Amino acid sequence: MGEDGKRYLFLSGGTRVRLTDDGLKADGPIEKVYSGWQYPDDWYDEGFSLESPKVFRRGDYFYLVCAEGGTYGPPTSHMVVVARSKSINGPWENDPQNPVIHTRNAAEPWWSRGHGAVVEGPGGDWWIIYHAVENGYRTLGRQAILEPLEWTSDGWFRATTKDLSVPLRKPRGGSNIGSGQLLSDDFSSNRLGTVWRFNQTGPDDAARIRFGDHFVQLQGKGDSFSNCSPLTCIPVDRAYQATVDVELVDQVEAGIMLFVGSFLYAGIGHDGTRIKMYAKGAPPRNQGQSGALTKISLRVINDNHVMSLFTSPDGQTWMRYPLRLDVSGYHQNVTRDGGESLRIGLYAIGSGSARFRNFTYKALI
Repeated sequence: MGEDGKRYLFLSGGTRVRLTDDGLKADGPIEKVYSGWQYPDDWYDEGFSLESPKVFRRGDYFYLVCAEGGTYGPPTSHMVVVARSKSINGPWENDPQNPVIHTRNAAEPWWSRGHGAVVEGPGGDWWIIYHAVENGYRTLGRQAILEPLEWTSDGWFRATTKDLSVPLRKPRGGSNIGSGQLLSDDFSSNRLGTVWRFNQTGPDDAARIRFGDHFVQLQGKGDSFSNCSPLTCIPVDRAYQATVDVELVDQVEAGIMLFVGSFLYAGIGHDGTRIKMYAKGAPPRNQGQSGALTKISLRVINDNHVMSLFTSPDGQTWMRYPLRLDVSGYHQNVTRDGGESLRIGLYAIGSGSARFRNFTYKALI
């Protein structure tokens, strides 16, 4: 809200539109109000891409925080810039120390640092939250960094942390901040929307899932992994192991995948008679005959981008599939269908359904 009591919505490209008093619709034309901060042309970026404006007020000033440089370029692509004005109508004065957040070389622990939002913490301290990609681990997608800020005597904020390779302190008064949630799931409760979600959700996908006595039953869909809308969760470690028990009901193929999108995936499944291994988003290869069975345990290990696949008839004796895969290139910069991080997917293809039990996720040290 401006000093005039009116609401405004700031948009990408340095534009703005005034809103009605209830904030529910536009109340005027879209207008150009800010041109961004012009960085040197020889900086390695993806493109200028002035976007993600966020406005807050502190003291006499409105602060306009924006992203520039693009997310999907080289490690030094993204950045956070700030401008300020004593009026919501400008003129906007760029911070002489822009960019306030930026990856300056590929040796830093976090790449493409950008899209910042400045917030006041519960104890009166100030923070900036932004996304970044861990050095060498684009497969983990864009992660959130919470970094403390300090204010200068002339009214600009500064990120003063020298080493982002070690954990930072929590906000003052933030003792109730959690440490995340466990991904392992015995399916004794419905965690859809918190841990699990469908990929490429369709209008009928909600009806495909049913929670029973410590299992989730997934109705088959499509004729390949690219159109089956798997049930997905997001791993958070550089190295991890995911295991699940699968029961096949009627005509279905089911299994576990690591995937970025519907055209880039790798994993292992079973259709009742054959083990099917997938790589590089291609049709199944090296199909192994296992004999007729309806229950099987499957495991995928991602050990710092080296993927191994395992099957077990009883959940006790494990057999490794003969091939190992390098999945370091499975990330958002190379997929063509809008994927983000390398996620875990439980899938069911065909007219039947699959019951999944005992999903266990374990970080590997």
